[in-house]
Amino acid sequence: MNPSEYKIKTAIISVSDKTGIVDFAKTLANLGIEIYSTGGTAKILKDASIDVKSISQLTGFQEILGGRVKTLHPAIHAGLLADLSNEEHTKQLSENNLKSIDLLVVNLYPFEQTLNKENVTHEELIENIDIGGPAMLRASAKNYRWTAVVVNPARYSEIIAYLEAGQSIPEDYRVKLAGEVFSHTAYYDSLIANYFNQHNQIEIPEKLNLSFNLSQTLRYGENPHQKAALYGYFNCIFEKMHGKELSFNNIIDISAASELILEFDELALAIIKHTNPCGVALGNTIADAFEKALATDNVSPFGGIIAVNRKIDLDAANAIHSMFTEVIIAPDFTDDALELLMKKKDRRLIKVNFELLKKHSSKNIRSVPGGLLTQDSDKLLLNENSLTVVTKRKPTDEELQSMMFAWKVCKHVKSNAIVYAKSDRTLAIGAGQMSRVDSSRIAVEKAKLQGIDLSGSAIASDAFFPFDDGVRYAASAGATAVIQPGGSVRDEEVIKTADELNLTMIFTGIRHFRH
Repeated sequence: MNPSEYKIKTAIISVSDKTGIVDFAKTLANLGIEIYSTGGTAKILKDASIDVKSISQLTGFQEILGGRVKTLHPAIHAGLLADLSNEEHTKQLSENNLKSIDLLVVNLYPFEQTLNKENVTHEELIENIDIGGPAMLRASAKNYRWTAVVVNPARYSEIIAYLEAGQSIPEDYRVKLAGEVFSHTAYYDSLIANYFNQHNQIEIPEKLNLSFNLSQTLRYGENPHQKAALYGYFNCIFEKMHGKELSFNNIIDISAASELILEFDELALAIIKHTNPCGVALGNTIADAFEKALATDNVSPFGGIIAVNRKIDLDAANAIHSMFTEVIIAPDFTDDALELLMKKKDRRLIKVNFELLKKHSSKNIRSVPGGLLTQDSDKLLLNENSLTVVTKRKPTDEELQSMMFAWKVCKHVKSNAIVYAKSDRTLAIGAGQMSRVDSSRIAVEKAKLQGIDLSGSAIASDAFFPFDDGVRYAASAGATAVIQPGGSVRDEEVIKTADELNLTMIFTGIRHFRH
C-alpha cells in the first residue's frame, strides 16, 4: 500500500485555536470523512451542523479528571501509531476492534497566550499545560506515513486541495507536516521549561531552551552574501511607522540606540553609527538636544540612527529632517511630524515601547563555534552615593554631573571606550581601539576637527587605566575630572599622577566592557 494513495477515512479534530476550523471540518464531512472531536471543538462543529462524534464513542471511556484524561487511551494511540504496511499491526487493530485514525488536527492549550497575560497565577499556567495534545501530535508525526497530522491552521487550505483531488495526502507533504509538528511541540515544551526555570529562580539552567517564532526573513545579514532572519518579539517592541524594510544592521543599531536612551530620565537624544554613539545630549527640547549631540561629530552621523525618549513634534522633526538618517526612533510622533519625516521615503520611522524594551532586555546571547554564550544584560546603574573619590581634590558639582553623564554614555561605547563630556552632552568619543590611550587620542583629534574645546571636561573610561599615561593624556587635552572603575595594580601610581595634575578622580568599582 502506498501512503500517498491511502484514502483518508477517519479524523480527530481537537483545537484550542478555532481559526478556520468550521469550514475545514465541513469540507471533511462533505467528503465522507468520519470526524471525532472533544469538548469545545465538538460543540462548535455541532453548532455548525457538522456531523461529529465524541471521542468517548471511539474510546468507550468518558472524560475524567475535569478533562485531563480524555485522549490518553489505547483506542486513540493505537489508531494514530498503527503502521498500515505492517500486517501484525493491522491484525491487532482488527482483533481489538480498533480503527486507524488517518488525519489528526490538533493545536494545544494556549500556554504562551496565558504566559503573556498580566498577573497570571502559577496555578492558571499549570492548567494550561497540554498533555494529551502533544502526545497525540508526536504519535502521529512519528507515524506520518499513515497518519497525516496538522498543527497549523494555515495548512487547512492545502490539505483540502489534496483531499478534494483524491482524498489522499502525498507522503512528501506528510513528512513536512510531521516536521512542523515536532518544531511546534519543541517550542511549546521550551516555553514551559523556561517558565519553570524562572519560577524556580534557576539563573543558569543545565539545558538552554530557546523559544522564538520566526518574525520575518531579512534581505540579508551584515553583508549581502549572508542569509538572515529575525525571531521573537522585536516587532512588538519596535513598530515601523514608515520606510524601507529593516535590515539586519538596522535592527542591531536600533537595539543599541534604544538601550542607550534607557539610561536617561531627562529628555535625551543619541545619534548612533555601527552601534557606537556619535553624540549624545540632554536638552530642553529635542531640537536643542539634537544640535548638541550633532556638535560632537557632524561627519559620522551621516546615514546613522537617531533615538530620543520623548515624542517627536514638528519643531523636532524640522531640526532632524535635514540630516540623512537611516532610522529615527521615538516613543511617538505627532501627525505633522510624521508627515514631514515621511517625505524621505526610505527613512525608517520607528515607534518604540520603552516599557516592553525594559522587560525584554534581560539576557544577552551570542553564538560561538560549537555553542552559545549567555549573560545578563548590563543594566547595572551607578549609585552616586557609592562613588569613591580617590584623589585629594573633590569634584565640583559641575564635574560630578559631567562624570555621571560621561559614565552613562561610556557604558554603551565599544571597548576600549573613552568619552569626554560636559554635564549635558558628549564632547568627544573614542571607541573600539586596542589601546585605551589610542581611544583617547582619537577622541581628542575628532574634537580638534570639530573645533571643540575640551577644557574643563570630564573623561570616562569603561575599564581601569593600566598606566598613568591615559590620565596624563586626558589632562593635556583639558580634562579636569576622571571617572573609571579602578582595580589596576598601578592604581596608586595613577592616583598620584592625578593629584600631581590637580585632577579629581572617581573609582566606580564597576567595569563596562562592551565587546
